[in-house]
Amino acid sequence: MSKVMSSNLGYPRIGENREWKKVLEQYWSHKVDAESFEKQMENIRLEHVKKQRDQGVDLIPLGDFSLYDHVLDTAVMFGVVPERFDYQGGKVPLDTYFDIARGTKDSPASEMTKWFNTNYHYIVPEFSGFAPELVENRPLAFYREAKEKLGIKGKPVIIGPFTFVKLSKGYDEKDENALVEKLVPLYAQVLKELQDEGVEWVQMDEPILCTSISKQKVERFKEIYGTLKQAAPHVKVILQTYFDRLDHYKEVTSIPVDGIGMDFIHDRGENWEALRKSGFPEDKILAAGVVDGRNIWRRNLVDAHSFVSSLADYVAKDRLIIQPASSLLHVPVTVRQEDALDKVLKKGMSFADEKLKEVALLAKALGEGVGTVEKELEESVNSIAALHESAGSTRDVLEEGSSNVRRISPYSIRRKVQPKLPLLPTTTIGSFPQTSEVRRQRMKWRKGEIGDDVYRQFIRGEIKRWIDIQEEVGLDVLVHGEFERTDMVEFFGGKLDGFQFTTFGWVQSYGSRCVKPPIIYRDVNFIKPMTVDETVYAQSLTDKPVKGMLTGPITILNWSFVREDLSRYTVANQIARSLRKEIESLEEQGIRMIQVDEPALREGLPLKKERWDEYLQAAVHSFKLATSSVQNETQIHTHMCYSDFEDIMEAISDLDADVISIETSRSHGELINIFEESTYDKGIGLGVYDIHSPRIPECEEIITHIKRSLKVLDPTQFWINPDCGLKTRGIAETISSLKVMVEAAEHVRSELLVKNE
Repeated sequence: MSKVMSSNLGYPRIGENREWKKVLEQYWSHKVDAESFEKQMENIRLEHVKKQRDQGVDLIPLGDFSLYDHVLDTAVMFGVVPERFDYQGGKVPLDTYFDIARGTKDSPASEMTKWFNTNYHYIVPEFSGFAPELVENRPLAFYREAKEKLGIKGKPVIIGPFTFVKLSKGYDEKDENALVEKLVPLYAQVLKELQDEGVEWVQMDEPILCTSISKQKVERFKEIYGTLKQAAPHVKVILQTYFDRLDHYKEVTSIPVDGIGMDFIHDRGENWEALRKSGFPEDKILAAGVVDGRNIWRRNLVDAHSFVSSLADYVAKDRLIIQPASSLLHVPVTVRQEDALDKVLKKGMSFADEKLKEVALLAKALGEGVGTVEKELEESVNSIAALHESAGSTRDVLEEGSSNVRRISPYSIRRKVQPKLPLLPTTTIGSFPQTSEVRRQRMKWRKGEIGDDVYRQFIRGEIKRWIDIQEEVGLDVLVHGEFERTDMVEFFGGKLDGFQFTTFGWVQSYGSRCVKPPIIYRDVNFIKPMTVDETVYAQSLTDKPVKGMLTGPITILNWSFVREDLSRYTVANQIARSLRKEIESLEEQGIRMIQVDEPALREGLPLKKERWDEYLQAAVHSFKLATSSVQNETQIHTHMCYSDFEDIMEAISDLDADVISIETSRSHGELINIFEESTYDKGIGLGVYDIHSPRIPECEEIITHIKRSLKVLDPTQFWINPDCGLKTRGIAETISSLKVMVEAAEHVRSELLVKNE
């Protein structure tokens, strides 16, 4: 028998009760000073390290913890700070770090976009201003902290140079290799200092290797990592990949590192086939990702043990490390506190802590023999079987209406009969500030301290208040404000059959923003209208159009933890049919504008380009299945968040929404370039100010955004809106920002009308 090591790639930073979020927001609101803030964060960080040790993890990641975002951490480690911020070199000050992420009155925040095909947002590094230099060896600091205070010699985690550069902006693509070259000495210095400290293992994250990457690029990996190996020959570097298969398996596994981390969950079996066909280098460690780091279902440990045993036929056990397939950043912390869940469902789930136990069990079973943990392995099988039995049988997916996914008439005809609005109509994306009083009343209602009628009247009061505010501000198309909703996916999941919710199942989305993804565990069905009461009431208060607000099927799918016994596309279509009934209910009540948001459509795009068409066709089908039954007079809107939209412009057009709004304020110029090269013939709103920053935009700033857009878009198709919902903003800043937006719209509108007279 031999010891098989277990490892983890990353741990949720938010804490079991979101204590990380609370400390972070206390600092931002000046309730704690910097010294107290950093001490509290240190305590949280060390507690997470101890928890992983207690779960039996041998190689504990260090440096995955962040005060905001791990990509931003890498940028400030190398002094990569945008020129617009007051930075004079050296270690980046704490407040400058947060300014880059959140913006200031005078300096817009850096762009934010999705981390590969997940719902986690990272801050996009900008290569401008100072040349990169190592201003702080963060992995070394975290290693020393854990060693000195806990006696734990962990595994520093670093985003590798190729992935870091590829996720950045501010350089021409032809200069990519030169930029990597500039960073190599800095990475070499980091590794050399870690080696001098006695570090044994380092995890270099290069998930870019799981995208559609060229063989020539892999050759560059060989050169660069060869240089890094020479700089620190005694540090064992694991080149960690995740989220998909490796292209060019033979070439990647010959990169001069000590270990290769491979995802055997999301690879569709292709990593395994490549390994079986070509073998695995005898001079390397295989860090095998065999527990899903992105979903919350328990692993069938009998099947998993069979698989890792098969791996051991090709890779000696002393060269195997058992680990999750990706960082556990994407799942909640622990199932332990979920006492309100059905017992069968709870036993079928596995969050971060439970996944680490699974990893440790598999390592023990492989190293010491299955008999040492046979009971635990069998128990996982029984729990999963009970879960599937409780979900019931799946209904026929080809229900009536599934084939009807086309509007009655094309957009050119529809637009003539839809609501008449001023040139450059102004609106918002949907939500308004959720004050502490809104949250307090919702909690009282949930606890039964106030009845349904009292709560309904409170929500109606908030709706009326904000309808009046929107009228006063001068918006052209209004919304009811979504005060009854905690989250745009959770709300609908709570009203559709087939969903379940946790009490503490929070996951970080961006910054301190945490979401609690619903769990889809059986067939999704429409029960009764979900949004009609609030929308119709709001419309009764104004002569201006009020949009009905729904979340689209692909976003509900991508932002939920989805059952694994059906294809994701089957589940998406179940959701779409349910939303179709809701849309028809709104239309029957006279609502003529209905927004079906798909902010997560782009983020679900597979990492491999050859799979894009399949995904986009399925996504478009689901959206049209939900929206296609309305009359020509009903205007369908949709909204999308930060993404590389050039990848999906054809699919966006195929959605056939009458109006699309896109979250672009942090990357406005880049998106405008897309419309200089391609034509879009429907209504479109490009977000003209950033709602993720507390700063109030200047009127001239918005006017500049609008005029830049009108160079490539027809004024008759252009809408003006913030770049996302306003739920997280304060009341005063929301009203002030919207007034500035309307003022800017009226200014440009007047200029256009004068010009056309």
